[in-house]
Formats: sequence, C-alpha cells, structure tokens
Amino acid sequence: MDEVDLKTLLAPLPVLWWEVDGTREEVVASGGGALADDHTVRRFLHALREDRESTPAPAEGFDRVGFEGRAFDINRCGDRGVAVEIGGGPDGAGPYASFAELAPAAAFVRDAGGRYLWANHAYAHLYGTTRDAVIGRHLTEVDEPDDVSRFLALDEEILSAGASVRHTLAYRRADGTAGQAAGHRFPVRWGGRRCVAGIYVDVTDHARALDQRHRVEEDLRALRDHSGLPCLRLSADGLVGEASSTVAELLRLRPTDLVGLPVDTLLAQTPERTALHRIWGDLVGGRRRSARTCAVLVDGEHWQRRARVHLSTVRRTAGSAPGVWAVVTHLGLRHEAHPPLTAAQVRILTLLAAGRSNADIGKVLHLSRQTVDYHLSRLRDLLGAATRPALVARAYVLGILSPQAWPPRSASAPHPLSPA
Repeated sequence: MDEVDLKTLLAPLPVLWWEVDGTREEVVASGGGALADDHTVRRFLHALREDRESTPAPAEGFDRVGFEGRAFDINRCGDRGVAVEIGGGPDGAGPYASFAELAPAAAFVRDAGGRYLWANHAYAHLYGTTRDAVIGRHLTEVDEPDDVSRFLALDEEILSAGASVRHTLAYRRADGTAGQAAGHRFPVRWGGRRCVAGIYVDVTDHARALDQRHRVEEDLRALRDHSGLPCLRLSADGLVGEASSTVAELLRLRPTDLVGLPVDTLLAQTPERTALHRIWGDLVGGRRRSARTCAVLVDGEHWQRRARVHLSTVRRTAGSAPGVWAVVTHLGLRHEAHPPLTAAQVRILTLLAAGRSNADIGKVLHLSRQTVDYHLSRLRDLLGAATRPALVARAYVLGILSPQAWPPRSASAPHPLSPA
C-alpha cells in the first residue's frame, strides 16, 4: 500500500493526518474523516501547539489531547502527524477499533504482564482461533513456552524505552508449522494503563518464496560457475550482468571486467551482428522466448572466434523488461580479424576448397577466367597466402569457411545446405 492508498483509506475514518511547512505554522495538506474542514483542522493544530507548549510530551512518545469535548491520541514525526479519536468505549479502543477488527493486518494489545486486552480477527486467525478466545488470556495460554519468554522480553524492552520497534518474528502456527510475521510493536495507553500494541502481517508464504528463489539462484550460480558452460546474463539494454568463468576465459577477460560491459563491444562488425540485433529486439520486446543464432566474438586481445549462441529470456518480476541468458553452444577456431570479403569472394573460396579449377569456378559463378584470376589474386593479397593450398588453409584458420561442413561452405551461411 502506498501513501496515496493509505490517505484514501483514512478518509472516512475518525482519524486526522496533517503535514505542515518548515515553520510548522502553515498547513500544507491534511485529511481523514475526524474533522470537517480546513478551518477546523487549523484550530485543532493551534490547540495542539498550545497543549504541547504547556505540557511536556510523555515518555511513551505520544500525546492524548482534548479538543472541543473530543479526545485524540496524537503521534507526530517532524512536520507530519496523525490523530486518532478516542471514542471512550469500555475498553478504551473507540471507533477506530471497529475498523481495526476487520483489517487484514493482525493487531493486538497486551498489558505489561502479558495478558491480551484486545485483538482483531486477523490476529486470532494466525493461531487458528477466534478473537474472543484470545482476549483475556495470557501469553502462556496462546503461545509456545519459548515464544512466551521472547515476547515478554520484547514487551518489557518497548515499555522501558518508550519507542516502537519494527521487526520480523517467528511463531508457531495453529497447524504446528513455523510461521513468520513482520510489523511494528509499540507502547500505548489502553484503558488508562501502559500497554504494548502490535500490528503484523503474516509473511510466511512470502519468506518461503524468497527462500526458494534464493536456493534456485544459488543452484543457477553453481551451474554457471562449475558446469563449464560459456554463458552470460544480459540486461534488457544489452549490458553484461553475470558471466561464467568459462566465457571470461574464452574472451580473455576477467569475470569482474565483463560485468557492466555493453555486449556489442564483444561482437565483431559482421552481418551476424546485424541479424543478432533484430533477434534481440524480438526477445526483449516479448515476441520471442528463445532463439539460436551465430555471432563473431571479439576477445580482449582483439582476436575473433565464430560461435553459435542460444538466447533465452528470463524475467525478474512481472511487468519488468526481460533479461537474456546467452549460452555459447559451438565454437570455431580463434583467429585474427580478417578484412571483409564480398559474397563472390567467399563463394570462390568455397569452390577452391572443394578442389575446383579456375575454369570450373568461372562456369559455376558465370564469370570469365580473367575475373576469377583477378579475385584469386586479390584474395591472396587480402589473406596473406601465396598459393592456392595456402589460401584454402588460411580461409579455414580465419573462420571464413566452416571446418564442420562438406562440401565446403561459408562459416556464416544461414542454412547448413547453403554454400555461402
């Protein structure tokens, strides 16, 4: 529940909340159903200031003040405050308790000796009983012996300090299982006595879900670090969030150096990178859950390696942009970056690796013998290879041709049967 929701909830209740400016003279905002209009609110706060100046604040950290025949409990923090009207019922709870009895948060009031003076339905539900079965009973009749000593010690600490405590506590549920509740415990005056009140939310299921999530994350980290998989977790904007030691070794970088890097700095400027950007848009846009693609990786020494990559989306929370796990499934040979080649030059290399003569290459590609000779001469210059066998070997070493395919084909071929 945010602040806007809370203020809306208080609108019909016998409660006043207010905010004043830095001088504490001008009302900035106010609400709740206790007072009818802004003029009455200002008169109330003026009376409150006068009462505060004439009477020191009690040790419990709250005030009880009268205003035009009505009584209010006041709780202030800096420039903000809340006033709850006291209705003067037999238990001192007033009309606010009627609301609290039906609230989803578990609430109670105990005296200094540990006897329940009041509890709402949600609190009794934690113990699998009714509020009438709780009110009037002692802690020893409701809680386990170990819990009783802890709760009484906490009550004593709160009454001695006169301050509220926000905490999470463990308790025994009605079915015998362990439960957890989170909330506040604070000092109050109830029927003229100094007592301890508490308001809690049962967070058992939430705590179990968090524990399960932590275990899953630990298992995932173990898989990432010890499986030998080269993998990266990427944010929706393409930054490295997690990296396995294997992928760090592959890229000649430390895992800590990888975290925070834009993934584009690890990709060579190749057609695969452009295709990967399109796939990435589909993944983070929710149009695809997974994809398999190719990429040319650039390591910390500026060498390149062609790889097949499996991409899978994963969301942290509902509505958030998905992260992406990238797992390298196949690796080519590590090589120095080679100059960009045209599609015709790559096709010539595949035919040359298959043992075709210059004349055969010309027929397949519908090129003249002189054009084929020119391309081969140009390729020898670009790749630093003096002979035809050396040219073929260089094409494989540089990752231009796929070492897993026969007949020879380009390592960047979009389909296994495509030659280039």
